[in-house]
Amino acid sequence: MGPKPKKKSDGKSAKSKKAREKKLRAEALLQAEREEAERLERERLRQEHLTNLEAKYQGEKESELAKLKSLEKKFLYALQWKMDCREQAKWEHYLSCDGTPDPTIPQEINTFMSLWHDNQDEDVQLVMEKEKVVLNLIEKLESLLLETSPDEITEKLREQYQEFILQLQDLLRKKYNEATQNLLKTANMYEDSETGNMHTAIKDENSTFCIWVNLKKKARFKSHVFQEAGHGFDLPKSLALSSVAIRVLHTRYDHVSPLWVQCQGLPRQEASDSQELAGHPKDTGQEPGAEEEEGREEPSLSTAEETSSSVREESAALLKEKSNNTDDAKETGEETEKNSDILDVPSQGEEALLQEEAGGREEAPRAVDLQQLVPVGGVYHIDALQLPPQPQDVGDWSVVELLDVGLEVYPYSPGEAEDGTQEAVQITLRLPDNVIYFQVPVVARWEPAGQQWRTDGISNITYEAEEKSISFQMGAFYPVALLQDAHLNLPYQAWELHPTGVDEGLFTVTAAFATIQIQIKDDQCMLSSVVVEEEKVLSHITGKWMSPFALRETLKRAGVNIFPAEYSPEYVPVPRKAALTEVKAYDQMALMAAAFAFAHSKWNGEAGPERVVFKVSEHLTAGSAKDNNWSLYMFSGEKVQNLKLTETSEAFSEELEEESEFHSTLHHMLKDTASNKAMDKVERAGFLFIDSVYQLLHATRVLAYS
Repeated sequence: MGPKPKKKSDGKSAKSKKAREKKLRAEALLQAEREEAERLERERLRQEHLTNLEAKYQGEKESELAKLKSLEKKFLYALQWKMDCREQAKWEHYLSCDGTPDPTIPQEINTFMSLWHDNQDEDVQLVMEKEKVVLNLIEKLESLLLETSPDEITEKLREQYQEFILQLQDLLRKKYNEATQNLLKTANMYEDSETGNMHTAIKDENSTFCIWVNLKKKARFKSHVFQEAGHGFDLPKSLALSSVAIRVLHTRYDHVSPLWVQCQGLPRQEASDSQELAGHPKDTGQEPGAEEEEGREEPSLSTAEETSSSVREESAALLKEKSNNTDDAKETGEETEKNSDILDVPSQGEEALLQEEAGGREEAPRAVDLQQLVPVGGVYHIDALQLPPQPQDVGDWSVVELLDVGLEVYPYSPGEAEDGTQEAVQITLRLPDNVIYFQVPVVARWEPAGQQWRTDGISNITYEAEEKSISFQMGAFYPVALLQDAHLNLPYQAWELHPTGVDEGLFTVTAAFATIQIQIKDDQCMLSSVVVEEEKVLSHITGKWMSPFALRETLKRAGVNIFPAEYSPEYVPVPRKAALTEVKAYDQMALMAAAFAFAHSKWNGEAGPERVVFKVSEHLTAGSAKDNNWSLYMFSGEKVQNLKLTETSEAFSEELEEESEFHSTLHHMLKDTASNKAMDKVERAGFLFIDSVYQLLHATRVLAYS
């Protein structure tokens, strides 16, 4: 009878347990309801708070934008200053009477070219001296094309300047050919005592001229190295037994690629606006601060206001615009081909060789995409030349046969080597010391007929990074360039901009292969350092003050391209950013750069295409901003907000920082928490410094490519 009480006890226990569970569920439900009610109340209060903030934002928007417009007059001052400087430079050139032409005056530039064209007795050294003048004229014309607004220069003048550039380039090529011909006419007077052949190398900061003349035509002297330059070659036996001259002319500039390629990546001013994207007067050679105080006064805005219209809208259109250079390149290419020297045009036999390598293996023609790969380090013009008749001593007379044919290409048709493969010319080039190649350069040869750089016809490439040399074989003689990926340093890993003094700042870009530091002072910039694998490089261009435009050109020529072009999104996988938002952000960051530091945020890519996110810190002392002093701001072009988010947060959030508000401008957003000293420094910031900061930010596009 014992089990029965036990069963009764178990029944009571089960009922009690169910009651407890029911009570717990009821309590949990009540708790959930309370929590939901609290959440809804918090959300209601949050929405009410946001509604109030939005109403306040809309109420203050007009006055805030009016203040921004007042600050943006500094861009107009900068534009007017640059226009005045261009006029002053023309006047000073007129007064100098130094014999060099003004390239913007057709009569002067035509007279210069005509007089030089008629002088056909110059040697290589004289051509190199005149080359400096020609390159300076070309640089001035290119600067005008890239920097000057349409209101200052008509489209007709632009076309005229482009034509002058092409004519100067063509004339320079012809003068090198004439000087080469003059040298070859008396080559036997300079024969080497050891080999009986003639060789020489002449170099300056712009070009290296190397020539070897096969006077003795002995097979054992089929190779040569120009010790002064580091270039060399190894000829097939057929050439070693021929009356041929081998010329290697290395120009550290590129006058072979179409004109648009040389200007790629530089924002051209299509808009009549005050925020000229690439504009700055040419470098006067003065140290920052050397100008007189009158030069710092805010100039008259009469002309600048006439040329100013829809500032950021027009600038944004440049970013959105897709590159339409294909047609321009074809037109320029046709024009260049008409003016090309006979040495640049291979024979039909040489054209046939373009389809196969030295080993005889057929390969598909490969044209280089000049939007992806760009020539770095200049062009190596490698030619086999016909040796003209040499003077012969007859008694007391020196007799020579005169041929009025100019410099001729040697009619070389490669035969077959003993192993049955096609003979090839072995070329070794010493890479320039003032250029850095982050990867093995692509060797390409120029095809004038198609106006293209091509990689077919070149084989057995050997790159020696330590020795800074590259060797390869090719079946004929061509102009050769070493190409590098234009986007290999994109996207950036990080960037930072912070003030270092009155109208001074330091801009640091950490790219994929290098860290670049640029100092800014007034209208000038200076490359502070380029660090690759903890080693400083390119010391020859560091420590020199120049305009932002000149700095961009200098860095690109040295192989450090951190300046995206319009077409760069096709090659760099970065989140798209709205052009207008991006341009407005650079505008307002530049206006605040005198007292605030800006830096990369990892959340920028998470904010979507219509908004940008960056770090900001008040910065009144020397050195980089400390990590714990940064705040995150999100900008849509119309609204700025301070985010509660930090760089260490687990996920992106648009939640506002406590006691933060919406504002129409970055100026008013930062003013909420900034010191009076910082805002006073912003008000007193010089217009030249602000313009320089804007140019660097826009040229690097750090908000889109990091």
